Amino acid sequence: MKRPFVILFGCLAISHVAAQPLTQTKLLKMEGDLSAHMVAGIDKFLMREIKNSVKNRAEFWSRNHSSVAAYDKSVEKNRDQFRFFIGAVDKRLPITELEYKSTTSTKAILYEDELLSIHAIRWAVFPGVHGEGLLLKPKTRIIARVVAIPDADQTPEQLVGLLPGTPIQAQFARRLAEAGCQVVVPVLIDRNDEWAGDSRVVFTNQPHREWIYRQAFQMGRHIIGYEVQKILSIVDWFSSQNTQSKNPSPIGVAGYGEGGLLALYSGALDIRISATLVSGYFNSRQRVWEEPIYRNVFGLLEQFGDAEIATLIGPRGLVAEHSPVQPVAGPPKTRPGRRGGAAPGMIKTIPINSVVTEFSRARSLAGKSAGPWELIRSDSAGSDNALKKFALSLRTLKTQFSKPRDLRFTLKTDNTAKRQQRQIKELTDYTQQLLRFSEYERSEYFWKKLPPKQVDKWEEQCEPHRKRMWQKVIGQLPAANIPVNPRSRKILETEKWTGYDVLIDVWPDIYAWGIFLLPKDLKPGEKRPVVVCQHGLEGVPMDTVTRDTKARAFQYYSGFSSELADRGFIVFAPHNPYRGRDLFRVLQRKANPLGKTLFSVIIGQHNRVIDWLETLPYVDSKRIGFYGLSYGGKTAMRVPALIDRYSLSICSADFNEWIKKNTTVDSSYSYMFTGEYEIFEYNLGHTFNYAEMGALIAPRPFMVERGHRDGVAPDEWVAYEYAKIRRLYGFLGIPERTEIEFFNGPHKINGEGTYKFLHRHLNWPLPK
Repeated sequence: MKRPFVILFGCLAISHVAAQPLTQTKLLKMEGDLSAHMVAGIDKFLMREIKNSVKNRAEFWSRNHSSVAAYDKSVEKNRDQFRFFIGAVDKRLPITELEYKSTTSTKAILYEDELLSIHAIRWAVFPGVHGEGLLLKPKTRIIARVVAIPDADQTPEQLVGLLPGTPIQAQFARRLAEAGCQVVVPVLIDRNDEWAGDSRVVFTNQPHREWIYRQAFQMGRHIIGYEVQKILSIVDWFSSQNTQSKNPSPIGVAGYGEGGLLALYSGALDIRISATLVSGYFNSRQRVWEEPIYRNVFGLLEQFGDAEIATLIGPRGLVAEHSPVQPVAGPPKTRPGRRGGAAPGMIKTIPINSVVTEFSRARSLAGKSAGPWELIRSDSAGSDNALKKFALSLRTLKTQFSKPRDLRFTLKTDNTAKRQQRQIKELTDYTQQLLRFSEYERSEYFWKKLPPKQVDKWEEQCEPHRKRMWQKVIGQLPAANIPVNPRSRKILETEKWTGYDVLIDVWPDIYAWGIFLLPKDLKPGEKRPVVVCQHGLEGVPMDTVTRDTKARAFQYYSGFSSELADRGFIVFAPHNPYRGRDLFRVLQRKANPLGKTLFSVIIGQHNRVIDWLETLPYVDSKRIGFYGLSYGGKTAMRVPALIDRYSLSICSADFNEWIKKNTTVDSSYSYMFTGEYEIFEYNLGHTFNYAEMGALIAPRPFMVERGHRDGVAPDEWVAYEYAKIRRLYGFLGIPERTEIEFFNGPHKINGEGTYKFLHRHLNWPLPK
């Protein structure tokens, strides 16, 4: 099936049969939706990278098996890197005691019998952030101290049998206490959506875990890291209790489902934990992109699968229990009065053969440094066999587990919903405080270390920061490694220029594609400037070209590619692969665990486009400018900041206080309330806002185009962030190289000051 024609005002459509290639290119024969083909190719590339990551991880490890101490020291850097990946980086408050949680109408002690007592507790983790849950105190001598972690949709009360919802045989927290363990059961942020939003703005259908994940991810934190920190705070308390005891008790962590994830991660990070029980979670993480987005960990698969994480536990005990999990089909359905847009993602019981394979790989990697490790299969979490193996790995050899019993007791007052709301609010408030103070951190690490000296030295000064942004924030892929192999076909023609589809190769399965507009009045030997015109979200190159005033695309783009070609510029309108709704967003989900992003691919494509443009005899490689709208404006901030071959950049309908735009819960402008779940970039809040990206573009010309009625952000955010760039250009002595144009309009190309800016800085005469 042939690609449909797009007939432009004043243009002739050229059939593919009669289509001629551009000189020095082959005829492009690919048919169909080139955008869809591009997304499919990137998907294939990323799936291959995910598969290859398993064998490539070895280069990050150098395990020393000569002794336990030597082994722990040899993986210390890996442990620190893992801690950064999950955002467990904040200093915890010191803890020597827990608080009993009671009110005038409720007691802290919830239950007591001849074997144990159960108490409501809380403990301080960070300023303003507390863990909450239950403390189970055995009536016998304490033989071990255990953090028992429920699944996200289990309350601590359900796990111990005070409220219905957990089968008796799966109430492993209470069974451990009845056997003589001191047990703390923390509450987790759950998967409901009751408080996912803000009453001043709107509520969403995001699971609470996604609500915290979104804002934390941008700030270099994570819902996983926050909850690991709450668990390790209890380990701190256990350790303080041990220092006061003549007979210190071993410390363990045991978890099911989401709690199994947290148990594994906690055991990997803290060598004070003698044994770890992981139920219903251990697996290869090669398909983590299918799971809920709150399990998305930037950089994880580049260095870690569950096997590698297990090797951080190393000489200590590990029990992996294969057990059924409560399936999660996706986020809560959108209800009246709530905004949709939560990320898709599911949880299902892991196939046993996959668990066996990953556990065997873990044993192989750990070698003789593997501790007492066991893999067992059970019908429910916390089976007798699992608890006995766990007790053995804690070295409490004679522990006896009695037959599971029913307490025949139910709490009269259920305060779990209010507690959940408190926990969500505390983490939200803490993260919002990180947002407020992030500007000072960026100033310390970026601006104060980069006092503008000489304009000709500025790029050299910025190089370490450019390297950090590319490698640690965006994610850098190797340079294109296959021939350019340009193919083209003529698709459009006007009196002034001819238009071609152009396809060039980047990496296996990945190509760059765009529409190339070549003026007809080129003189022999003449070299002209090029403007790369970038479309926005869900767009295609033709959107920037069309002059059909009835077309929806024209309302935004104003046919700016065609207009610039009319003015004599050579124009290339590339396709960026942010099209296809969840299809392209899944690309981000697949790239993130590799320490990459969609812009890792886009930067490679743009670099290859410039490679090709520079081969054309009529292109002046020193005068290639970039002009992008909306998501193309996002590109205008990132790609020219890292590719210095773009001689200038214009950001239209996107520039604003980007970190606030992504993270705040106080404004309807925020991506916290929309369906763009792929938009967040790990730790960007503490590294590069748009002012810092603009600084990496300097001293090249840079311009912002902004409509007063643009719904991206308010003018105040835009002006505030741009003022930092204007100040920098002033300090560098080049204030004429930067501009901002406000116009009385919406989210669109205005094309007044920006066109003049292009003519001036690309040294091309204005039309008469």
